[in-house]
Amino acid sequence: MTALKIVDLRSDTVTQPTAAMRVAMAAAPLGDDVFGTDPSVNALQQKIADMLGFEAALFVPTGTQSNLCAILSHCGRGDEYIVGQQAHAYRWEGGGAAVFGSVQPQPLDHANDGTLPIAAIEAAIKPDDAHFARTKLLALENTLGGKLLPFAYVQAATDLAKAKGLQRHLDGARLFNAAVAQSATTGNDARTEASRIAGCFDSASVCFSKGLGAPIGSALCGSREFIARAHRIRKMAGGGMRQSGLLAAAATHALDHHIDRLADDHAMAKRLAAGLADIDGLNVESPQTNIVFIDLTGAAKARSAELLASLNAQGILATGLYRLRFVTHLDVDAAGVDRAVSAVRGFFNA
Repeated sequence: MTALKIVDLRSDTVTQPTAAMRVAMAAAPLGDDVFGTDPSVNALQQKIADMLGFEAALFVPTGTQSNLCAILSHCGRGDEYIVGQQAHAYRWEGGGAAVFGSVQPQPLDHANDGTLPIAAIEAAIKPDDAHFARTKLLALENTLGGKLLPFAYVQAATDLAKAKGLQRHLDGARLFNAAVAQSATTGNDARTEASRIAGCFDSASVCFSKGLGAPIGSALCGSREFIARAHRIRKMAGGGMRQSGLLAAAATHALDHHIDRLADDHAMAKRLAAGLADIDGLNVESPQTNIVFIDLTGAAKARSAELLASLNAQGILATGLYRLRFVTHLDVDAAGVDRAVSAVRGFFNA
């Protein structure tokens, strides 16, 4: 009996390195990055900094560590950062800034489009008074839950922060998904749009191990002085790696070959959403990028775990931590999407 091919829609972090990426990794010249002498790491850091319009960059193992280094480089003990309730840096990273840096988050509710209302940001900025934590940073995430933050909003929010003396950090774990989606409306190429988005911020974190398809790694970008502070924090957090050029080479290959193809993932997400849109008991959120959220409604609401188990038995993996989530990526093709649609339909038609 032939085993079912797994259709893994849990996250775009599950991608496997392509054959060409493995060749690039095997051929990477190596040094010791703790000594600053790994040529592949140094080349990647300069490449991503130049691409996004920053002076310098730092290669780190994870996006969580990248955000931690950013917040602790912008803020000190007793400072606070303004952030969204659903932002990864606040909700999904174990409270690291508070635990390791004594930096207080000031979470705000999102509007339906994923933005933090400008008036709410302004109201959250504390006066210079000993009763309050010192508001030092605005942190935005783009995309947020697969939603593209409108560029005019990003400009307005970061302009406000700058006018109020705040630093501005972008959690751009899926920045290039945002850039590809934005390029569809502006006519610019995705690299230009990524630079335009990042240019609104003092620092930006980019993940290579999501839609770009590298196995490991993120980069934190900023000024040379900022990256020097972040480098020290990376060391304290255990993020100094040795011959990490193997991983940097994968990230460089991804930047060279996998940005434009993110449009394929967005198309697959739309195909999936369209296939599920008319099923009774499902409310399918129309995707803007590569993430499809689904809410079970009515009598179906209590069947989330049952649905996930049924899909899993058919070799289709998804998550349902708080909503059903399906994420498309370079290892999911049209046949896989159609299998997922058929399996969900079969569950509700049984």
